[in-house]
Amino acid sequence: MIILVTGGAGFIGSAVIRHILQNTTDTVINVDCLTYAGNLDSLNIVSESNRYFFEQVNICDKESLEIVFKKHKPDIVMHLAAESHVDRSIDGPAEFIMTNIIGTFNLLEVSKDHWLRQQKPSTFRFHHISTDEVYGDLTHSDDLFTEDTAYAPSSPYSASKASSDHLVRAWRKTFNLPTIVTNCSNNYGPYHFPEKLIPLVILNIIKNKPLPIYGNGLQVRDWLYVEDHARALYKVATEGVIGETYNIGGHNEKTNLEVVETICDIMNELIPSQKVNNYKDLIVHITDRPGHDLRYAIDAQKIERELDWKPQESFETGIRKTIEWFLANEEWWSRVIDGSYIRKNLNES
Repeated sequence: MIILVTGGAGFIGSAVIRHILQNTTDTVINVDCLTYAGNLDSLNIVSESNRYFFEQVNICDKESLEIVFKKHKPDIVMHLAAESHVDRSIDGPAEFIMTNIIGTFNLLEVSKDHWLRQQKPSTFRFHHISTDEVYGDLTHSDDLFTEDTAYAPSSPYSASKASSDHLVRAWRKTFNLPTIVTNCSNNYGPYHFPEKLIPLVILNIIKNKPLPIYGNGLQVRDWLYVEDHARALYKVATEGVIGETYNIGGHNEKTNLEVVETICDIMNELIPSQKVNNYKDLIVHITDRPGHDLRYAIDAQKIERELDWKPQESFETGIRKTIEWFLANEEWWSRVIDGSYIRKNLNES
């Protein structure tokens, strides 16, 4: 089977590709334009596989996408390419509109033409990977996002992802394109880009720098280990029911403050500081960002019941694995911080 993965050099996309190449006999086509968050170093352990092909293409470039589809003739499309950082979407929403909406539109059109050209094979699937942020804020402590929760996005990022979700469902209903949608909770794990909370805190601790937390830090997120998510995505892409939506969560609700304090506790144990008594002393509360949702939480019963998937990692086991990975892989994250991985992506080194 030939699986085309968009955004395969990103955090979740690279985890998906590593999972497929290490655990199946499928071929993977990685389509990524290598923005600042696209890092081919995250695929070094599988990049020499004869079942792996890389195409540096922007999904906003429809003509180049058409060439890729005609060349590789994918059986499944897993669409992960997206601008994904909320803060960046507030500072500059235009890029999010282009990539997440226009790019998804292009990919749907090219996939539809490919599917028709192949005479509508029943095995073809377009799997769109989205986020729980499209649902907005949970106001009651016992509420959970289900597949039927109404959309109420709060940021330019989540609004652009909600728009792309609607496009995918419209192409299913109007053109009968075989689509599936998944919405996931917050991912974390190895190869996580340092602008996100968990890797930022880990790396700041290593450098004895302040640990910034928005507002009071009581915002609640459900945390999902990225390798658990990769397993779930492959299951959905290959076994999920066409036209369905599956929510993927980790059953790990934590406040942002709890997350940071847990990282501090583990780092105090693994690499005690010579400068502070406790890494928690580095925590600083900063002005909250606009439109910051208070709580996200996923009800993942459907995928557990229908596809027999459950997360293998608790937050406690997953966060320790993540910290240990960052401590053991300074070469990877130092290249991200100093920008040398970008020069490699641009063939300048």
